[in-house]
Amino acid sequence: MRLFSRDKPKIKVRTSKKDGFSGWLKCTECHDLIHVNELSQNFNCCPKCDHHYRLSVLERLNVLVDEGSFEELFGDISPVDSLKFKDSKLYEERLAEAKRKSERNEAVCVGTCKIEGQRVALGIMDFKFMGGSMGSVVGERLTLLIEYSLHTRLPLVIVTASGGARMQESIFSLMQMAKTSAALAKLHEKKIPYISILTNPTSGGVTASFASLGDIIIAEPGALICFAGPRVIEQTIGEKLPEGAQKSEFLLQHGMIDCIVRRHELKKKLSQLLQYITGNERGHKEEKDSSAPHQIRQREPSLRPMAMRYTFSSTRE
Repeated sequence: MRLFSRDKPKIKVRTSKKDGFSGWLKCTECHDLIHVNELSQNFNCCPKCDHHYRLSVLERLNVLVDEGSFEELFGDISPVDSLKFKDSKLYEERLAEAKRKSERNEAVCVGTCKIEGQRVALGIMDFKFMGGSMGSVVGERLTLLIEYSLHTRLPLVIVTASGGARMQESIFSLMQMAKTSAALAKLHEKKIPYISILTNPTSGGVTASFASLGDIIIAEPGALICFAGPRVIEQTIGEKLPEGAQKSEFLLQHGMIDCIVRRHELKKKLSQLLQYITGNERGHKEEKDSSAPHQIRQREPSLRPMAMRYTFSSTRE
């Protein structure tokens, strides 16, 4: 008799469908669907169009650095609101929010590491922290890293990703351009190599200072590299810029950067460049210690072949 009963089974009816993340993303460049696992296994590059997405500091370390070799320096220096700046929010609130989102206390991480066995001083900018903007602490950490490289004679590598100077710190932010540039001038005098790696985006005061002062300047494919952004320029001059005018490929054609290297090949390329730049000095020391006669041994110390930095910089001077 239950078959003919009026009692109906209680079925839960869902009034709204809950959309969950299925793991699929649409590429911002080619608009094709890619799976997040496929993206992470491909160095955060689209496997179909090779669009290079931004990396966090930890992801960048995993791409560039020998496992377990990175040692952070000067991480105890933290930003403060010296000017008591306020726009739509207090600067202190923006700092707290940036720390929560990025899980870091500033927009740059510096330290020492090994790249295929070669020890270098490394700085990595984090775009997640207030757009990688350069405040007084960013400039201080980078300057201390440059001075550390100067005293230890370690090659310097800096990876940039920044929207430029930090407006909340006003003149204190702009002073970092001069400070980092002056420190790099001392590095240049001592013939210690500096490789600058420009990623998407690198703009504003960062481009106008230490990012453009590398002995070798490398860029990732399709990276936006500029001082003022394309929209600002178009609104100022009232004309549209040529297609891709501020992309790394355009800058390579016009001599601002030395090469474009895909993320998959960046670690190997860095290792090759470091060996090439520092190899002449090592080779000279080996020849000096050798008992076999050689013409180089008769040269004055000031004339000995040092790093090949001038081979690369001479094209831009």
